[in-house]
Amino acid sequence: MTNVYDILEARGYIEQSSNTEEVKKQLGEGPVTFYIGFDPTADSLHVGHFIQIMVMMHMQQAGHRPIAILGGATAMIGDPSGRTDMRKMLTLEQLQHNVDCFREQFKRFLSFEGKNGLIMVDNKEWLLDLKYIEFIREYGRHFSVNRMLTADCYKTRLEKGLTFLEFNYMLMQSYDFLELYRRYGCLLQLGGSDQWSNILAGADLIRRAEGAPANALTFSLLTTASGKKMGKTESGAVWIDPTKTSPYEFFQYWRNIDDADVQKCLKLLTFLPLDEIAQLTQEGINPNIAKEKLAYEATALVHGKNEADKALTAARALFAGGDTSENIPSTELAALALGEGFEILKIMQIAGIISGTSEGRRLIKEGGAYLNNERITAHDQIVTPADFTDGKILLRKGKKVYHQIILK
Repeated sequence: MTNVYDILEARGYIEQSSNTEEVKKQLGEGPVTFYIGFDPTADSLHVGHFIQIMVMMHMQQAGHRPIAILGGATAMIGDPSGRTDMRKMLTLEQLQHNVDCFREQFKRFLSFEGKNGLIMVDNKEWLLDLKYIEFIREYGRHFSVNRMLTADCYKTRLEKGLTFLEFNYMLMQSYDFLELYRRYGCLLQLGGSDQWSNILAGADLIRRAEGAPANALTFSLLTTASGKKMGKTESGAVWIDPTKTSPYEFFQYWRNIDDADVQKCLKLLTFLPLDEIAQLTQEGINPNIAKEKLAYEATALVHGKNEADKALTAARALFAGGDTSENIPSTELAALALGEGFEILKIMQIAGIISGTSEGRRLIKEGGAYLNNERITAHDQIVTPADFTDGKILLRKGKKVYHQIILK
């Protein structure tokens, strides 16, 4: 039987391990209970979270038991990792709404049934009732301030000012790990590489407080070959929620990544066998074949095969100049509001393909804006009812971004 550690390593997930031999032994000898934390700072998971979900799926398929902590309490403080400023403070109502959204989205990816069914908990259950003096006396002695200040999650905040509120985050996350060990026998925490310091501190707390062999394992963040973080578009994050990022937009994001990133993303974001990925990405093969396969497989995992089929059909039809009206992103506009016409920049803003008029003017000047597949040459061009065919117009930004406006 293949050790899941070897699978994760071969596919390029693993970044660091607190004790590689011990972790491999634990994962190879029997079911291990592990956890990953998700702070609900938005009402949807995004592509960055999806890497972590993929790891959880690999682990669960290998027989290990996943725990997802939805950080209703830790999100009240805000993780300073990778930040140059404080995170926005959310209300209890906002956090609860976000937790509820996360719970529903997890149902798409992981099984809740059987001995290794997903356990989902909110750390509000134990963190909100902690008594500060008792907590600091019992656990604060295990944390060295000097050592904490060397952690990457704090070093980047020291220049602009690290608040005492954020300084507590490592203690809170470490206590989460300890609580899960005591409740479920959890001995392994996983997370992105930016969480290394926090995860290592939790494993160390369990070893000090309980003498148990807890470990930390982090995996690579989703970045391009040049080191730029993936999962961001000009309009914002690539979300799992189809109302925030449509299945077609999700498909197109992966269809249009750089050639250098295709093999890595196929390994991380699909379950395709490694030998098939090697064949798809070998020298001399058109990279667009691999990109289309990546986009289809990732969309099918997140949104289902039916939506992936529709996105694939729409993408191919756009390339061939065919009808795609049912599948590409669209915005409805009241015919009465259109009146005798709108300036093209206003229509483009309504569609969300530009953030403002300055971007729109620049795009038109550079020849990258199209209306019904005709290049737009003037920023004061007026879109009138005569431009609509069957109540629709098609806007295009560059070669990749399409959006239609539908009159209602």
